[in-house]
Amino acid sequence: MFPFVGKPINAYEQVSIGTSVNEADPHQLILMLFEGASAALKTARFAMQEGNIPLKGSSISKAIDIIANGLGASLDENKGGDLALQLGALYEYMVSRLLWANLKNDLGVLKEVETLLGEIHEAWRQIDPAQIQQPPES
Repeated sequence: MFPFVGKPINAYEQVSIGTSVNEADPHQLILMLFEGASAALKTARFAMQEGNIPLKGSSISKAIDIIANGLGASLDENKGGDLALQLGALYEYMVSRLLWANLKNDLGVLKEVETLLGEIHEAWRQIDPAQIQQPPES
């Protein structure tokens, strides 16, 4: 059903969210990426509201890293087809919006990305991992 998940364990390790990656299945890894990005965005929003520029910048950078190098890198366009392409484009859009939010201190844009990410995260939460097609073992 959702064969576009590539190798999220590699993507998850690259963005270094400190959790037990080796024990998680691919579905759980994607959920962890969403949770890490969401936490980074909440921290960025708080930092932006408080005027803490260094924390805002590092938190937005972390969210961008998770979205681009975690969620985006885990997509398999060959197996996922249009859905993977559309998610990839949405992740790229989120990254560009986060860059804008950081540059312009735009809280509204930050909230926009939080909302988009939250909607996709919720959809992933509703997926039954047993229904995800795994590639046949060779």
